[in-house]
Amino acid sequence: MSLMPKVADPDEDQRLLVEAVREFSRAELTEADRSCDEDESPMSEHLPELSEMGLLNLVVPEDLGGVGCSYRTYASIIHELAYASPSIAVAVSVHSMVGHTLEKTAKEPHRSEWLSKWGDPRHFSAFAISEADAGSDPSAVRAAAVDVGGGYRVTGEKMWVTNGMAARWFLTLVRLKDDTERGKLCMLMIDGEAEGLERTKMTGKLGIRGSDTAVISLEEVFVPVSNLLGEPGEGGRVSATALNGGRVGIAAQSSGIAEACLDAMAGYAQERRQFGQPIGKFQAVANMIADSAVELEAARLLIWSAAGKIDRGHADLAASSMAKLYASEAANRIAYRAVQVHGGMGYVKECRVEQLYRDVRVTTIYEGTSEVQRHVIAKSLAEE
Repeated sequence: MSLMPKVADPDEDQRLLVEAVREFSRAELTEADRSCDEDESPMSEHLPELSEMGLLNLVVPEDLGGVGCSYRTYASIIHELAYASPSIAVAVSVHSMVGHTLEKTAKEPHRSEWLSKWGDPRHFSAFAISEADAGSDPSAVRAAAVDVGGGYRVTGEKMWVTNGMAARWFLTLVRLKDDTERGKLCMLMIDGEAEGLERTKMTGKLGIRGSDTAVISLEEVFVPVSNLLGEPGEGGRVSATALNGGRVGIAAQSSGIAEACLDAMAGYAQERRQFGQPIGKFQAVANMIADSAVELEAARLLIWSAAGKIDRGHADLAASSMAKLYASEAANRIAYRAVQVHGGMGYVKECRVEQLYRDVRVTTIYEGTSEVQRHVIAKSLAEE
């Protein structure tokens, strides 16, 4: 079932694209994702295939060689990718989030130069905001940029960087040292090939083990002044632009995982027999399936609403946070029920719901924890 509601009437080409992604991902990515989970190898080796399908420049305008799809269609595609491979879904989501941010905040001619290459795997990107002491609180960022005339020298360390090992470009939040006590937050596009940038792969993750995650060390890395997004001091605003779209992407990733779990438990409930009948006939099991279907549908509609606001140019932080909060927490509940319905089978690696149960856990953490989403929503209501 697509993320697109049945009552929706999207562009036919975009509907066909979503259907093509569904067929491709379920045929080509599911088993690869299972293998990557086993040995922690990156799904990034599939970037050329994704590029051929136009999945790396989904949100890039058509006049720059992109697909130019609506954010609703984009969310639907992330949903389909996540059904088959949560790791690929988050990789594409983060890359698309950076592209969307460039489209909204970068200055010409760099905006066109970057985005015209966005579908090329050699220009894959990452979002580097978190640090050891700066996760949910971006204002605590300590990575320092010093103005050296014509550009900046950046020194610091970024953690939990999704796509960190494969990326060419890093959308990076730094603190510009100036005459003020703390310095201004700025957003820079840092070239991964720049001298002084080093990457260290992070291993031992609970889930989405096919998504490469890295620590990025920056030592006197030079960044041209033209790679500044917005103006000095506008790093927080640019971060909000990125996270607003990024949270819709993670919500869609959550709903895709949730649908995979629902399909698995519904199918198993018809196959597994106890006391002379399929376990789906027992009310306790049927209730878990029904509750999961209701929560998945509610998540879909919240995502569709938040993505629609981005399409209309009325991006709403609270709407994106609502979608991300509800979809991610509902997906965790649905994954829990999927394991429960499978019983002992759901607790071993041979059963896919065991992996999905681990994969989905991070959706309530990255792009802002559930607690941060609740803070954003409550703050918005207070301001209204």
